[in-house]
Amino acid sequence: MEIWNEAKECMSRDQMTQLQSARLKKAVTNVYHNVKFYRQKMQEMGLEPGDIKGIEDINKLPFTTKADLRDNYPFGLFAVPKTEIVRIHASSGTTGKPTVVGYTRKDLDTWSECVARCLTMAGLGKDDIIQVAYGYGLFTGGLGAHYGVENLGATVVPMSTGNTKKLINMMIDFEVTGLMCTPSYLMHIAEVIEEMGVKDQIKLKSTINGAEPWTEAMRIQIEDRLNIKAFDIYGLSELMGPGVANDCEYHKGMHIFEDYFLPEIIDPNSKESLEDNVTGELVLTNLNKEGMPLLRYRTRDLTSISHDVCDCGRTTARLSRFKGRSDDMLIIRGVNVFPSQIETALLSLDETTPNYQIIVDRVGSLDNLTVKVEVDEKFFSDEIRELEKLEKKIAYAIQQMIGLATKVKLVEPRSIERSEGKAKRVIDNRKFD
Repeated sequence: MEIWNEAKECMSRDQMTQLQSARLKKAVTNVYHNVKFYRQKMQEMGLEPGDIKGIEDINKLPFTTKADLRDNYPFGLFAVPKTEIVRIHASSGTTGKPTVVGYTRKDLDTWSECVARCLTMAGLGKDDIIQVAYGYGLFTGGLGAHYGVENLGATVVPMSTGNTKKLINMMIDFEVTGLMCTPSYLMHIAEVIEEMGVKDQIKLKSTINGAEPWTEAMRIQIEDRLNIKAFDIYGLSELMGPGVANDCEYHKGMHIFEDYFLPEIIDPNSKESLEDNVTGELVLTNLNKEGMPLLRYRTRDLTSISHDVCDCGRTTARLSRFKGRSDDMLIIRGVNVFPSQIETALLSLDETTPNYQIIVDRVGSLDNLTVKVEVDEKFFSDEIRELEKLEKKIAYAIQQMIGLATKVKLVEPRSIERSEGKAKRVIDNRKFD
């Protein structure tokens, strides 16, 4: 196992480029000889492994998409014999065949190391007790976080999901100091803690939250409600799982572990590379994965990248907070709308909570956008006039954010279904041919 040390995250740009180039050349040679899919792709493009001299040649290589993973279901992209695969994860496959990912023993060690790095960025160490409230099983979140905690030397509480009050009681009894879960579930945990009246018994100091987009305003609200520090973790099962990147105490972007993942930002339409600090689609390449290394995987996640040295001293590139996904973007009457924009508008108001649902309907040829919004309990009123006034205020804030008139429907506190996994924010009732 490659032992992590902080010097890895403080390499000079030249040192990192040399390391990435060496690993990229090895990865390309590996998939060319061991993965039929990549060999055929490269041959169609007139490419041989020797044509890739370093990361400056990354644009010569083919992209990989989720459709490619499904087309090669289940093991067509594995680069090692199945006898060397010690674990398999897979997506739910609710929209088609699941995407399958395989790991060698070394891959699991690398994954655990990356998650351990994330935990240290959140100020957690071997003396901490960390509760994992991601789902266990084929989803990568639970087991990925679990083995990262163990690799750090901390104590792991494998809570998973299913009973929020039990989770909170265990948090109190075990004196849990760290928690890993989705940000929407953490908001629900905060609500239940307040209902139980046990906030003063909580020893929690840091949470690491991911698996869904969330805004800076939501992070601040979480921190204020629980008196903790909340950190953003990023990952995806196709490349590894949670632990591809994490933000530090300065919250100026997520540090990506460039020694293992080569990032690019492209225009999702033209596929051309974009400069630093320009929003586009994140593309990632595995640099040393054995089981199923991917070249130029199109994540569909929208972000920008910066190579400036962070205030924390780390020199690794940073990804800005994700705006959303290119395939999550709604086009309403020609306007691009992302759920994160709605969330930002709601959190700018004192009267609302970040619990909302976007409903899109089509009447004739016209698309209509309705936002169901939970009102903070102390502002909820039975006076129709007061509610109508608040609806107009919220609709105005959303329109200022997205440039589109929106119908707002206020609902009672805690009436929108809570999720222990990823929150379902959008219901699109339109029918497309």
